[in-house]
Order: sequence, then structure tokens, then C-alpha cells
Amino acid sequence: MTELGDLKEMLKEDIEKHGTFEEDGSIIIKGVGGEIKLPVKEKEATEEEIKALFQMTHEYLIECIKKYSDIDERYYSLIAIWIMGTYFHNNFPTYPFLFLNAMKGSGKSRLLKLITHLSKEGQMLTSVSEAVLFRTTGTLGIDEFENATNKNSDNLRELLNACYKKGNSVKRMAKTKKDGNEDYEVKEFDVYRPICMANINGMESVTGDRCIQIVLERSNCKFITRRMEMFDLDPMIQNVKKMLIRCSLCIVYTFQKTYLKWDDYITHNYTNYTNNTNNTNYTNYTNPFEKLLIESLDASKLNGRELEISFPLVLLSGFLGETTLKSTITTLTNIMQERREDDATENHDISLIDYISQELENCNFIPVKDLTYKFQQFIGVRENDDVINVKWMGRALKRLNLVIEKRRLSRGVEVILDYNKAQKKIKELK
Repeated sequence: MTELGDLKEMLKEDIEKHGTFEEDGSIIIKGVGGEIKLPVKEKEATEEEIKALFQMTHEYLIECIKKYSDIDERYYSLIAIWIMGTYFHNNFPTYPFLFLNAMKGSGKSRLLKLITHLSKEGQMLTSVSEAVLFRTTGTLGIDEFENATNKNSDNLRELLNACYKKGNSVKRMAKTKKDGNEDYEVKEFDVYRPICMANINGMESVTGDRCIQIVLERSNCKFITRRMEMFDLDPMIQNVKKMLIRCSLCIVYTFQKTYLKWDDYITHNYTNYTNNTNNTNYTNYTNPFEKLLIESLDASKLNGRELEISFPLVLLSGFLGETTLKSTITTLTNIMQERREDDATENHDISLIDYISQELENCNFIPVKDLTYKFQQFIGVRENDDVINVKWMGRALKRLNLVIEKRRLSRGVEVILDYNKAQKKIKELK
């Protein structure tokens, strides 16, 4: 085992800020939560000391990300936890993709490069093929991944969609030689791995369901944007990478047990006959950590795929204290809610294009109110729907640029629609 005493070397340029070293070789590390003294060897460290190392590594990761990237404050901790999770990736049945979505010049490539550099066995590519995806291992960063939505990338997308879940594999024919003769045999490749992607256009819905999406905006902070990406020479980054390795060697917590505890909790509190909960009946917690994590996650109402991909990050955040746990759950819940709203808007937009493309071409003005009513019937929603209303219709027609001419009368707005454009758009989408 690697000795914790090696932290002296790893913290050499930040020693006064981050730690001091005793004559016996032990280390005192300083963090936001106070100080912790670690013995010379890992096996001598207590559970509390190891947890403190985990928490301080999280703090320093956030410092590194803030040094090179200017993003929404709620994302720093979440990205740091995702990076830490790459070192425990094989302990989880699933692990979410991290997706950076932003316009050009927003720093997504820089952040992707930093995340990949800090993650376990990280490597970054600007394009990816099927062979690369299943023949390599470690954390994969894919920049400018615009072909994710390309119609000709169905096989790549199908393979990519399998990479988030443990146990998924791909079989390929491989050429072999036996007794001087060439032959072929079936080889099986494990495709489960941490993946971080970045692009401008967004992600198609199936792959997007497996992603934690981080939306970036352009920064005017010159202190960050004018900094060079010298990650290999940055002592803080190198130190944190060593701390991450140290965490992965120290922490021996069996993550699978919490998954089983969660299923046990669900069995005791939910039935097939009712959606009501009865949380007072369940007391089979092993420790307060599990109680806090499970009950906090249950209160979030994350469900299905959202719960599946969020669970590893929530579990890891539990090691960082109650405040971080609850903020992580809140951030993940908000991200999922935003995605649901975006998906609903996108799906309704496609349905609207489809509806207009099927209508007989009409060069006359149509009241937006009448158009809304007919579209509601087309998609099967009630007339007084809270989402699909006249206001939504006006914004959708403007967003999709399907209006040739518009006029406002005392009885409401009327439009002439571009049926040809709708027909071309729906062909492209289908």
C-alpha cells in the first residue's frame, strides 16, 4: 500500500496552506472543516481520518475547478463529486455521463479537459469511433461531440448508451491465428466506463436520459479566461490527483450495501396497491449515515432513470456531510426538472411541426386561438391545458419560424403559416 506519508511530496508547494508534517512522518492537513492528522500508513488511519481526507479532497477539487472555470455556483461541487466517483466507478451498477452543453467560447472544452485530466485514467478525444469506445478503458472525455445527434451514428449511439450500466458488453469478431491458419473468434468487450461529453447542439433524448447536463455560459472573468491550461505543471492539480488516488485506496466502504438498504426501504414503505408512504414502519438502518442518505433521497422524488443515474453521486456526497448531501440532491433534482421541461417543450415542438405539415395549405390568416384548439385535439390534451395554450402557441410558432405573416385584430392574433417549411422540417426530423 502507498504510504500517506507521501502526501509530504504531493503537497510540497502548498505546504503552508494545506498541511504541516510532524517528526514521526504523520501529516496534519488543513481544510474548511478544520484540521486532521493522518498517520504514516493508510492501514493506521481511522474511519474519521479517512472521511476527513475524502472531504478535503472534495474541497481542493472545487478550488481547482474554480481556478480554471467560471460556471454556475451549484455545479462546482457536483462536478467535483463526479470526478471523485470515477475512482469508485466499478463499485456502482450505473454511473451517469456528464454532459457540458454551451455555445462556442463558453469554456466547455477547457472544463472538459480539466475534468478528464483529474478523473481516473482520463483521456480526451475530439471524435470517437465504435472501436475506440469498446477497446479502451478509463474515463473518456469527448469534445465537440456533434455527431451524437447524426442520423448516421445509430450504431455508435447505441453502443454509447450501453456504457453507463455495468454488465453491458459488446461482441465483435476478431482475427486469430492457429497453427499458421487465420480464423475468426468472438471477443466480448466490457463497455462500462465514466464518460464526459461536450457539444453545442445538445444531446438526443435517449443518450440525454443517461446524462447529468451542465449548461455553461460565457465568462467575462479575465482572471480565469486568460489563464493558460498548464494542468501538468499546476502543483495544486497534481496534488489533488494524488489525493484522489489516496481516497480510492483508503475508502473500503461497500457501496452495494446502500443499494440493498434502499431497495429494502422501498419494499417496506411502498406497495403495489397504493402510492402512499408509511415511513414510520422502517427502522432497519445500519447507521445514521444510511438513514440520512436514504430518507433525503426519498424526499427528492427522483424516480426511474433519474434515480438510477443520480444514486452514485448522492451516495458519494453522503461522505461529505449533511449539507453537501442535501445540496447535491437539490442540484440533481433541479437539473432533472429542467431536463423534463426541455424535453416536453422539444416534444411538443416536433408534434406542432408534424401537425402543421399534415394540414392542407391555406394562404389565409388563421386565428392562433383556433390553431391552438386544433393542435390540442391533435395531441390529445384538454382544451384548458396549462401548458399548450394560446400563449405557448404564439411562442412556439415564433421559435420554429413557421409564420409567414402575422396581424393583430380585436379578436386576437392571426397568422399565415409556412406549410412548406413544416413539411421539410418534419422530413429532416424523421
